[in-house]
Amino acid sequence: MDDEILEFAEVEQPDEHARSAAIALHSKLIKPAGSLGRLEELGVWVAACQGQSPPRPFTRPRVVVFAGDHGIAAKGVSAYPSEVTAQLVGSMLTGGAAINVLAASAGASVRVVDMAVDSDAPATRSIGEFKVRRGSGSIDVEDALTDDEARAAVRAGRAIADAEVDGGADLLIAGDLGIGNSTPASVLVAALTGSEPVAVVGRGSGIDDNAWMRKAAAVRDALRRARTVLADPVALLRTAAGADIAAMAGFLAQASLRKTPVILDGLVASAAALVAEELVPGARRWWAAGQRGGEPAHALALEHLDLDPILDLDVRLGEGTGAVAALPLVFMATRVLAEMATHEQAGVSGPLIEAPPS
Repeated sequence: MDDEILEFAEVEQPDEHARSAAIALHSKLIKPAGSLGRLEELGVWVAACQGQSPPRPFTRPRVVVFAGDHGIAAKGVSAYPSEVTAQLVGSMLTGGAAINVLAASAGASVRVVDMAVDSDAPATRSIGEFKVRRGSGSIDVEDALTDDEARAAVRAGRAIADAEVDGGADLLIAGDLGIGNSTPASVLVAALTGSEPVAVVGRGSGIDDNAWMRKAAAVRDALRRARTVLADPVALLRTAAGADIAAMAGFLAQASLRKTPVILDGLVASAAALVAEELVPGARRWWAAGQRGGEPAHALALEHLDLDPILDLDVRLGEGTGAVAALPLVFMATRVLAEMATHEQAGVSGPLIEAPPS
């Protein structure tokens, strides 16, 4: 039954006719061709995702933060103790976290989902509809999840994506929250890009040299285990991820099947995206990279996904913050196509020399 539930349909690609029409429309607007640079590319991507040109301005961008603890944190790979995850969940629910502030500024709303926070406090119980377990296994020596738990987490992510799209969300962001989560994320990136531990291990939450060495050892040992299950994305999530990352992978895969554009955040979201691309080949065409963070594994993941980040602000907090920071630019790019006048409408003369094709 689980195998049947986790079967994914073949993803449809963004609409090429709408893409071509958006490119043609840009050539008619009162500006030199290509003069808005990446904003033009983003607007064309939105048009293709929506299947129409000009595209519709977004009305309900939505951030879903997947929270979970990780057993590997007990090995000293983070600058913070694991109880901080539940504390930050509480702050997020009362609107005091960075993602709350940035999302409000950008016109997005935030939902928090407890997938594996190692707490049964009232704050986490209120968002624990899909909770799989408390924490995860220490991935250097054991699986993060059981097979049933991994499948349940992926199914939860899919259900959450469906609920958000059915509720009117027209653009999605997956955020992460969990002490130690950059370690499993780095393992996933290393496994799926064929990289060595030293190439993916960063400073995460601000660790010192000793913690970095502990983290590198944890990634090395977990990577040995992960490489034995590379052919099976769900087994990879079971072995080296955690319920939060597994749910995020299901969420990103399902968003593409629902033809809903996604702005990716940092390392953890991009690691989940790598797995989602394995689950649903071609899903990446529905995603844009909001930013390039400071983690080396993040750059490797974006290169593997062939995504060029919108911003380069060294944001490495997670929570969806880097993606939300890029939202205003995506909104601008969309409204340029939807609202800017053409030469004919404005009575403005076009160029004397036709621009070469892009």
